[in-house]
Amino acid sequence: MGHVRDRMLAELEVRRYAKSTTDNYLRCARQLAEHYWRSPDTLNEGQLRRYLLHLVRAKKVPVGTQRIHVAALRFLYAHALGMPEMLHALPWPRKPRTRLPLVLSREEVVALLAGIKRLKLRALAMCTYGAGLRIGEACSLRICDIDSKRMVLFVHQGKGLRDRFVPLAQRLLEVLRAYWRAERPAGPYLFPGPDGSRPLGRGALHTALKQAAKEAGIAKRVHPHLLRHSFATHLLEDGTDLPTIQLLLGHSSIMTTVRYTQVSQQHLHQAASPLDGLPEAPEAPTHTQP
Repeated sequence: MGHVRDRMLAELEVRRYAKSTTDNYLRCARQLAEHYWRSPDTLNEGQLRRYLLHLVRAKKVPVGTQRIHVAALRFLYAHALGMPEMLHALPWPRKPRTRLPLVLSREEVVALLAGIKRLKLRALAMCTYGAGLRIGEACSLRICDIDSKRMVLFVHQGKGLRDRFVPLAQRLLEVLRAYWRAERPAGPYLFPGPDGSRPLGRGALHTALKQAAKEAGIAKRVHPHLLRHSFATHLLEDGTDLPTIQLLLGHSSIMTTVRYTQVSQQHLHQAASPLDGLPEAPEAPTHTQP
């Protein structure tokens, strides 16, 4: 599907889609072509519907993954191929159930960070937790994004292609300086991949966190985004207001930030149970034998 891929890539680039979204959309289009061994522009509505049913029944993909496939294929047919009539065969699945974010205790964060042996990956993990970054944002940090005079990190083109500044903790700065002295990354990326021209892949931190959690005896399903959830929850418990947390996390809606009040111990314990407010029951009379 070379010509179709080129047209889709061009449409994604001209609309300034993020690289991660571009890669996901191209992958979904390629998987459709590989399933039928035919170019997507030769398929009909019935074949598209059967492919979506294949994803649900045979592949058993989660609802979130199914929505990515639908979004990618709707973009493919509406914009790259100019076949909007095919959108009828690509209905949106129902949104997945909202789940509360899992968070780590502060003690678990300490144990997790201490368990990451490689300094480069420990520094990356500390950026994710210490600044509340998404894993893609942390991996893509450039050396020039560190401003030690103002004590801030510059997040360049985060989710939604939005720039923002986040505080640079003194403890994080010390670890980053130790990492710099040890490895001297040539730039532009602070955490370069093997060839140096691209940032480190996300999988490296995921694997390191999983191993550190196992050694620390942490039973929770640990992944990089869990550090971001923990950052937001711990800020809330320390008294930081929700609009500030929204700003630091780069959320476009305050409603996304509000969910952390449902997992914050401080906020949960502020609501006293009405059971504790009930008056004491009178003592039952003592009956004595005549």
